[in-house]
Amino acid sequence: MQYVNLGRTGCRVSRLCLGTMNFGPHTSETDSFALMDQALELGINFFDTADVYGWKKGEGITEQIIGRWLAQGGGRREKIILATKVYNDMELIPGDVTMRGRGLSAVKIRRGCEGSLKRLKTDYIDLYQMHHIHRDSHPDEIWQAFDVLIKQGKAVYVGSSNFAGWHIAQYNEAARRNLCVGLVSEQSKYSLASRTIELEVLPACRAYGMAVIPWSPLEGGFLGGVLQKAAEGRRANEGLQKRIDKERPRLEAWESFCKEFGHHPADVALAWMLHNPAITSPIIGPRTSDQLATSLRALDIKLTEPDLQALDRIWPGPKGPTDQGLADFNAQAAPEAYAW
Repeated sequence: MQYVNLGRTGCRVSRLCLGTMNFGPHTSETDSFALMDQALELGINFFDTADVYGWKKGEGITEQIIGRWLAQGGGRREKIILATKVYNDMELIPGDVTMRGRGLSAVKIRRGCEGSLKRLKTDYIDLYQMHHIHRDSHPDEIWQAFDVLIKQGKAVYVGSSNFAGWHIAQYNEAARRNLCVGLVSEQSKYSLASRTIELEVLPACRAYGMAVIPWSPLEGGFLGGVLQKAAEGRRANEGLQKRIDKERPRLEAWESFCKEFGHHPADVALAWMLHNPAITSPIIGPRTSDQLATSLRALDIKLTEPDLQALDRIWPGPKGPTDQGLADFNAQAAPEAYAW
């Protein structure tokens, strides 16, 4: 396993992050325990979850599963960097309006943390993330709440998720005003097929020394060899099938490239992401032991510059670097593609 600093912090995390969203709804508790044990054996020390995972309102089923796994002892808690999130509707007791609906009030953040700690059966959260931006809560209020948790030893670092580039700047500058460390990470959707964050989010994270933790690096299975699976008689769900039909020529070029390259599409998609120095740890969400083990193959795949250029032609991203100088400001590199 390879390790890297979590952004500008001195905390070392594995290059792959174990996503736990399937734990409960799709993966049994027994199998979830086995996957977490296997992840440790493979050297994965970065686990990501959220209070809302499990999708049964207010109960935090996935966090409960992780908590029972941690409660087995054996140094499990000390061996992992544990990340969870706050923002979504977690009203369990009727009338508890502070946890009803979505938001990031200071009260909700502090109560949300207490709930996660109880479910996770731990005293602290290594990386406590805002699951989404909340436009009705002022950043100063939010940082006051997180600062209290940090001083109480209940949270170590604070991260964001699904923030725009200007939100990252806004929140880090607010943290500076409040003498807080600020955001150390951003969790965004990113894959070969979804590259919007290259415009502003990735440059903002680089500027502030933040880790980037991509979710859905295989685009919900879209980049995982769907045409090959269809040929083997495995049909995608309706939504994915519509996208396959719409982008079939591109998928054919993608899977042909991977076949000639000699690696499985899922492994190449992860390897492409790991070649980007802005990326810290893509989140993998295995449902089986084999899926977890095979994810590590991406760490050994080396892509040459011609390989990367070929992938850019198949999956073009936002406007990138240019050698045309200032002659054509529309072709300038992100994040200043439109600045002139």
